Amino acid sequence: MDIAIIGSGYVGLVTGACFADVGHSVICVDNDQRKVKSLQNGIIPLYEPGLEEVVHRNVSANRLRFTTSTAEGVGQSQIVFIAVPTPPQPDGSVDLTYIEKVAREIAEVLKEYRVIVDKSTVPVKTGEKVADTIRRYTKGAVEFDVVSNPEFLREGCAVSDLMNPDRIVIGSNSDRALSLLKKVYEPFMSPIMVTDINSAELIKHAANSFLALKISYINAISAICEASGADVERVADGIGADKRIGRSFLNAGLGYGGSCFPKDVAAFIAISDQLGVPFALLKEVQRINQNQIDRFIKKIKDTLWVLKDKRIAVWGLTFKPDTDDVRNSVAIELVAQLLKDGAIVKAYDPKGAEKVAEFGLCKGAVLAKSALEAVENAEALVLATEWNEFQSIDFVQVRKKMHTPLIFDGRNLFDPETMKELGFIYHGIGRASTR
Repeated sequence: MDIAIIGSGYVGLVTGACFADVGHSVICVDNDQRKVKSLQNGIIPLYEPGLEEVVHRNVSANRLRFTTSTAEGVGQSQIVFIAVPTPPQPDGSVDLTYIEKVAREIAEVLKEYRVIVDKSTVPVKTGEKVADTIRRYTKGAVEFDVVSNPEFLREGCAVSDLMNPDRIVIGSNSDRALSLLKKVYEPFMSPIMVTDINSAELIKHAANSFLALKISYINAISAICEASGADVERVADGIGADKRIGRSFLNAGLGYGGSCFPKDVAAFIAISDQLGVPFALLKEVQRINQNQIDRFIKKIKDTLWVLKDKRIAVWGLTFKPDTDDVRNSVAIELVAQLLKDGAIVKAYDPKGAEKVAEFGLCKGAVLAKSALEAVENAEALVLATEWNEFQSIDFVQVRKKMHTPLIFDGRNLFDPETMKELGFIYHGIGRASTR
């Protein structure tokens, strides 16, 4: 099928590349000329495992191309996906400026029937507003349908998620549109859930908010574990073995971050307030999440006493492993707090350092070129992002390079007893410290 993806950011580029990989003809549209030029030259603007190979393969096969022209994308496609940013506003609600702008652009070039698909994460009832906007700005009577098709991509495994989805949600009241969307997803051989548009839009916010709730729940449990001498890892294993609960997202740590969970939780709170049904539970989820990093910083301060002029190594800057995304990263917030307290920070991340420099983050910190360089003469090591690379490091060498063998494990990546045997003083989250 002929498909246009408007917005060539994280969601749009991954979606377009994977659609092309199953045989569709895809044109990705973006108003950023430099980004489009880079993509046309084979330069991928973000790190996502496997994405570069998929893009290059399908560009070479002439199934994937890039343009700045909305008219070209709409004119040459049966289905138009909207995958533009939906950033948060100061009050937590969603800024729909980009969605509205694209809806008007589509309307101005719409000449015959198209299915318009909201792929971006949007508040409930956005589909209705998109349809109203297109009707208002179209030149003449042109048929179209608006459909909601939320994405459920996890950064770090987005290509795999899109190629092998748990479910495909399509919100549509039109048999004609539904028939075309089913053809798009037929090659993926995954369950398709058909709902009304409003339900489809709610599913994404409800899903991400529930996962954030699980993270905050186990982090609240971690505080109880520290106070009682229990081990949060064992507690998580015990409750996660219940098939009604499941073990995933029950990993105690510094809290959730990134471009989705904080934004989507805040948006769902704002949406529920606007609908007159306040969601107090999610406000507590936010509070627990913020409190988690505050508790961790306090643990570091209680141990080191004074942070001013202390040499601290930080491993990890991205909000999670296998991505270069540093947006709303808890690791970045942690570094900022350490610097504010006068610490001398040397940080290393396998993929995120370039984005940190590009966005002007962690000003005052030294960005090391390797994990071992970061720990040179350090008085403490803080693990902030659980990259696999950090598990395979020679900790005998780490111990030799450090001034003081002190580890604060913000992701419970390392085994406390192993660290003790290697000569480290270990502090995790919700676990007994070693001396």
